[in-house]
Amino acid sequence: MEVGFIGLGMMGGHMVRHLLARGFAVHVFDVDAQAVDRAVRLGATAHRTAAAVADAAEAVSVCLPTPDIVRKVVLGKDGIIEGRKIKIYADHSTTGPSVAREVASALAERQITALDAPLAGGVAGAEAGTLSVMVSGQPWAFEKMQDAFKSFGRNVVLVGAEVGQGQSLKLVNNMIVGATLAATCEAVLFGIRCGLAPRTIVDMINASTGRSFSSEHILNKAIMTGSFDFGFRLELMRKDLRLCLAEAEAVRTPMPTCSTAKQLYDLADFHGPAGADMTEMVHMLERWASTQIRERS
Repeated sequence: MEVGFIGLGMMGGHMVRHLLARGFAVHVFDVDAQAVDRAVRLGATAHRTAAAVADAAEAVSVCLPTPDIVRKVVLGKDGIIEGRKIKIYADHSTTGPSVAREVASALAERQITALDAPLAGGVAGAEAGTLSVMVSGQPWAFEKMQDAFKSFGRNVVLVGAEVGQGQSLKLVNNMIVGATLAATCEAVLFGIRCGLAPRTIVDMINASTGRSFSSEHILNKAIMTGSFDFGFRLELMRKDLRLCLAEAEAVRTPMPTCSTAKQLYDLADFHGPAGADMTEMVHMLERWASTQIRERS
């Protein structure tokens, strides 16, 4: 099966590698020439535009950083919508359900079926091929794409038949990650100020009811080590929380915890370096607490 893939960044590059390893013929496009070259060396076929990818493959996936970029790549000049071969479009980006429905509606006018298929598991999951893929849309299109999704996903689930439902679930997931990371780091700093050793706190949390993905993976591997390199940019966490709040308002759901978390990430982004990892937020909490969350030698 020939598939297209647009967006060869920290997630997409690994996903293409897994598709190729499973025997798919993969057509790629990205504005980053080096990312394209890496994919070509693995066996992918490069194209000059998104439309050219959609001319070459019946199924085209995208994995892009923002809703505006998705709109441009899909609906803009030389976009996917201009492709003549494409029948199925799958979006692995986090755009929110409103944008997913907007794009799907425009594609439907060209007889192109859209799936939203956002991801969870981060860069480590993409590298290992163990992502969770939250798919929504037409069941027949899901069946057609399932083998491709399983090449990079361990948990591949059709969560709903309506476009946008996968995006809603992704926002639920990322809101929890953002909020739990902030709460976990705040609590750990409190424990350190009480005289407890950072490693003792983290190990006991991860062996107790307070454990979470944030404590087991982000805190333990990207903060305690001092690397601050979880692999998800701070600006993207802000974007996801902003989308979550906007969609929550549309369905009249109060989200005070999400709102508070977003303010913390906003402050961290305003005062931190450009392009910082989401763990940059911890530096702000550390300044306020006058202590650090680090492994002690």
